[in-house]
Amino acid sequence: MIADLRGTTTKEISKQLVRLRAESGAMALGRVMTLIIVVNEAEADDAIEAAIHASRQHPSRIIALVRCSARGAGRLDAQVRVGADAGGSEIILLRLHGELTKHGASVVTPLLAADTPIVAWWPGGAQDVASSPIGKLASRRITDASQAKDPRKALQRRRAEYADGDTDMAWSRTTRWRGLLATALDLPPYEAVRSVTVTGASDSASTDLLAGWLAVRLKCPVRRARSEPGTGLVNVRMERASGPIELVRPDRAMGTLTQPEQPERQLDLARPGTAESLAEELSRLGGDEVYREALVKGLPLVTDVPNRRKTRAASVG
Repeated sequence: MIADLRGTTTKEISKQLVRLRAESGAMALGRVMTLIIVVNEAEADDAIEAAIHASRQHPSRIIALVRCSARGAGRLDAQVRVGADAGGSEIILLRLHGELTKHGASVVTPLLAADTPIVAWWPGGAQDVASSPIGKLASRRITDASQAKDPRKALQRRRAEYADGDTDMAWSRTTRWRGLLATALDLPPYEAVRSVTVTGASDSASTDLLAGWLAVRLKCPVRRARSEPGTGLVNVRMERASGPIELVRPDRAMGTLTQPEQPERQLDLARPGTAESLAEELSRLGGDEVYREALVKGLPLVTDVPNRRKTRAASVG
């Protein structure tokens, strides 16, 4: 069921939520968290759809905070969804106008589900998330450096501003790669890795995080090479005495894992969608120490390989 409220208050929104719940027979029990989505109007529909899919694994009260024009009189418009229209959740869509756009945390606070952890998600670019009013409400804060105009620069900003509870979807997109590489190292021959080269798009934050993780875990030299923008993670090559372990994904879908004394393996390495990545992030409500190490400790350990094409152009000029 869906109800629209224009020029409303948080008190009226709470009352409408109770009414719809009673009319639809939906229960308030079983909500494992409150998910606050901080989003602009253009991103709102896709973000809510992803949250609905993720909520089937993690039933939540979803509060989408949409900042509209800061001009004009302050006004709060809302939409409340429960039952089949909300997936496994209750959805409260808040559109803030005028002066109210500066007070999102004050609007959200009365609508938080009681006694549940609070997770905040910024689907687009975000700065200073931990110190923001919404960020201070949340025990876990999810960003997505891949959506920034300059993903690698955004990731460096995440590193500089890191606080316990921060995470990024660029990290969850490396989960499959990390699992396969770790499993490969658990197979004979059991040898130390001498060096690693991680290749990925020049705009791939996931490539940077994977390289940082390998630098911390393997304690060996790690180089970060660049492929064309938009190609994502392409290749990881780990050098050992008996020969390399290499995981290659040339087409952003299927990958190949090769290593000495083992048969070649064909693997599904398709990039996970937003809903899948969000669901993975929502499965952890505390801090992620492995992500912190990859971001804060690992990134400075990685050597960036210069783009050969640019180097040749510079020498010609």
